[in-house]
Amino acid sequence: MNLLHLLQHDTPKSLKTFSDFMHQILSLISLMITRQRSFDERSLVEASPRYISWAENGRHMGLESVFSPRIRSSFNSPRAQYAYEPHPMFVEAWESLRKTMVYFRGQPVGTIAALDNSDEKLNYDQVFVRDFVPSALAFLMNGEPEIVKNFLLKTLRLQSWEKKIDRFQLGEGVMPASFKVLHDPIRNTETLMADFGESAIGRVAPVDSGFWWIILLRAYTKSTGDTLLAERPECQNGIRLILALCLSEGFDTFPTLLCADGCSMIDRRMGVYGYPIEIQALFFMALRCALILLKQDDQGKELVDRIAKRLHALSFHMRSYFWLDLKQLNDIYRYKTEEYSHTAVNKFNVIPDSLPEWVFDFMPTYGGYFLGNVGPSNMDFRWFCLGNCIAILSSLATPEQSMAIMDLIESRWEELVGDMPVKVCYPAIESHDWRIITGCDPKNTRCSYHNGGSWPVLLWLLTAACIKVGRPQIARRAIEVAELRLAKDGWPEYYDGKSGRYVGKQARKHQTWSIAGYLVAKMMLEDPSHLGMISLEEDKQMKPMVKRSSNSQMDLQAQDHAHIIGQKKEVQVFCFHTERRRSLKELIRSLHLMLCRYTSGAVENHRPPSLSNISGAVHVSIGTNF
Repeated sequence: MNLLHLLQHDTPKSLKTFSDFMHQILSLISLMITRQRSFDERSLVEASPRYISWAENGRHMGLESVFSPRIRSSFNSPRAQYAYEPHPMFVEAWESLRKTMVYFRGQPVGTIAALDNSDEKLNYDQVFVRDFVPSALAFLMNGEPEIVKNFLLKTLRLQSWEKKIDRFQLGEGVMPASFKVLHDPIRNTETLMADFGESAIGRVAPVDSGFWWIILLRAYTKSTGDTLLAERPECQNGIRLILALCLSEGFDTFPTLLCADGCSMIDRRMGVYGYPIEIQALFFMALRCALILLKQDDQGKELVDRIAKRLHALSFHMRSYFWLDLKQLNDIYRYKTEEYSHTAVNKFNVIPDSLPEWVFDFMPTYGGYFLGNVGPSNMDFRWFCLGNCIAILSSLATPEQSMAIMDLIESRWEELVGDMPVKVCYPAIESHDWRIITGCDPKNTRCSYHNGGSWPVLLWLLTAACIKVGRPQIARRAIEVAELRLAKDGWPEYYDGKSGRYVGKQARKHQTWSIAGYLVAKMMLEDPSHLGMISLEEDKQMKPMVKRSSNSQMDLQAQDHAHIIGQKKEVQVFCFHTERRRSLKELIRSLHLMLCRYTSGAVENHRPPSLSNISGAVHVSIGTNF
C-alpha cells in the first residue's frame, strides 16, 4: 500500500476508524524502515559481537542501565578475542600511550602531554587535567582503572593547596591546569609541583579543569561500578568546592558562566572571552554529573537544589539563544534593534549588520549548531567542535538539535573535517580581525593552531557524539581519514591549512591526546556500550515543548489555515520529512503525538476528528521518496 495514497483517499469517518487509520500509517512506515535499513545505517551496538552475544542470551540492556564492560578491548593485541586482526596503527598507539605514563612513588598517576625530545620542552612534560581525559577513557575501556583512580586522588589533593598569583589568592575550589613529578636523586624523594595558571601563557586559571575532573569521576564510577571513591568525604568536598566557584551569586543576569580568554583548551587570546560554548557545555555536563555523584546528606541537599535550578535555567538559555539554524539565522537577519521592555525579541540587541557574510553560505538547509558565544550586542557565529560535541553528549542539545549538528557536519565535511579531523573552530579569523582579536599572535595565524587548525584529539568527541545520535558511519569515515596519515606523521598535536593537509608549523610530535583520542574512538566504535561512561541521557524535566517546525513558510501556512477555520488555540506545527532514517523517526514520533492529542480532543468535543480539522493545528508535508 502507498502511504501517500492512504493519506489522500482513506480519510477516517469516525473516532474508531481514525485510530485504526493512524495505526495503519505507523505500521506501514515501520515496514518501510525495516526494508530500507542497510547494515551501515544500523547502530553499531547491534552489529558488535558483544551485542549479539547479549541478545542471544536475553541479557542485553540500554547503555545507561548497565556499567560499561570491564573486560579488555579486543584490540589490545596478543589477547585479541575475535578473528580479525587489529589495525597496526592501533597496536602502535597503545605502545606509544604506555610510554607516556607518569609514576609517583611507584604508582601511575597520569600521562605527560607529549613524548617531546626537543630541547625546549616548555610544559609538554607535565600531566594536564584536560589532556589526560582521553587517556583515562582509553585505560578505563581497556580495564585498567588504577591510573585513573590515582589521578583523581592526586589532583584532588593538589586542589587543597594554597594558590597565589602575585599577591592574589585564587578560589579554594580551583583545580590545577597541570602537575609535574619532581625527582630528587640526592635525597631519593619525589614531590608534585602544580600549575594553577601562574605559569601559563596568559596567566589565566583553567576554568575547565574542575569540570573535566567531575566528568572523569563520573566516568570512572560508571565504568568500574566503584561508587566508594565518589562517596569519600574528600571527593564530596572537592565537588562542592568546584561548584561553589560556579554557583556563587553575583551581578550575572544570565545562567551562563562568565569567563576570561584562554581559560580552556583554547588557552590563548582568541576572542572567546564572555560566555564561550565550550565552557557552558562543560559546565552543564559537570552539573549533571554532580547530581549523580553528590550524596543526599545535609550538606548535599541544598547544593542539589541549586544545581537543579541552574540546570533548568541554563538549558533554556542555551537552547533558546545559542542555537542557530536556517530559520533562526533568518530571524536574526530581520531583527529590530533598540527594543526596550520584557517583550523584546532581540534580547541581546544584536545589530543585524554585524552578521558575517560567510555564515549565510555556511548554514545548510537542514542543520544547525550552537554559537561560539552570546552576550550583550555580541554573537560569535564561529563553529566550535568541542562545545557542540559536549552539548550532544550531555544532552544540552535536544535530540532534534543533535541531529541537526550531525547534518551540518555531513553537509560541510570539507570545511570541518577535510584531510584531517577535526577543525577546532571554523572559520579562521584573518587580516584585520586577526590583528585585533589575537593581538597578532604568531602561533594563531590563519588556519593554524587554535585559529582553525585541525586537532586529531577531537576525533574521540566526534565519535562519541555520532554514536549517541545513531550515525556511527560519520565517525567511521572520519577515523578512516585520520588513519591515512596520523601515525605516519608521528601523531602531531595539530594540523594546519584550510583542509588540514599540513603538519602544524609548531606542532609537537607524539602528542599524547592525539594518540589517546584515536584509541578511544576506535574502541568506542568496536564496543558502543563504552559510550555510557561519557554520555548522559536527556532529562525529561528539561525537555522543551515543540511549538514550531524548522520551516518558517510552513509555520505561516499553518497559522493562516488555523485562522480560516476559526481555531483559537495556540498553533503547534509538526514538519514531516522522509528523506533519511532520522526524519522517519521524527515522523513516527509526530504521528504518535497526533494520535494521542487529537483522539483525546475528539472525545472531549464528542465528535470524530477529520484530516481537515487536524490540518489547522498540524501542517503535514510528506514527500513521496520512500
